[in-house]
Amino acid sequence: MCFVRDSFVAGVGDPAHLGWVGRLAVRAETRGLVLTDYNLGIRLNTSTDMRARWQQEVELRFPDGLDNRLVLSFGVDDTTARPGGTRPEPEMSRANLDAILTGTEQPGWPALVVGPAPVADQDQNERIRGLNDRFAAACTQHAVAYVDTFTELIEEPVWAAEVNAGDGSHPSTAGYERLTEVIFAPWWSWLTH
Repeated sequence: MCFVRDSFVAGVGDPAHLGWVGRLAVRAETRGLVLTDYNLGIRLNTSTDMRARWQQEVELRFPDGLDNRLVLSFGVDDTTARPGGTRPEPEMSRANLDAILTGTEQPGWPALVVGPAPVADQDQNERIRGLNDRFAAACTQHAVAYVDTFTELIEEPVWAAEVNAGDGSHPSTAGYERLTEVIFAPWWSWLTH
């Protein structure tokens, strides 16, 4: 299983160096499912970066004849303010996700999308909220499961405290535990059905 994303997949800020990907793998193993998880998270990557690299990186890790699956999760860096707008604009972020999801269809790779999480900056959170809605709509259009982490975490005190105490974007151990809780049930359902 490939996890393609930005710094949250990489587990930036987690002193245990597990992030949510490592925690999902540990939980799966305690339920008797051992999986090979490839963490392809890169800090500061946008959906445009993902679109450019995802297929080549995934193909290298997906041997024929196995249940190869893809978890996509990005968007926070798409909403970072830059002079003249964001990088990239919301319409392009949606187009990038559409292109990636279309690319998973021909080889038959089941995909799940984990939406962007809130940060400490309220203006950016409004942009994340809008992108979250666009991503959810894209997933509905492609009949792909979507995990709305933004709505689950925007009012979460543990998440907010750790993000605020850290770099303004990434939590520490308890925040990653909470993020894992939000993702685990829909991920497990998608994985086992």
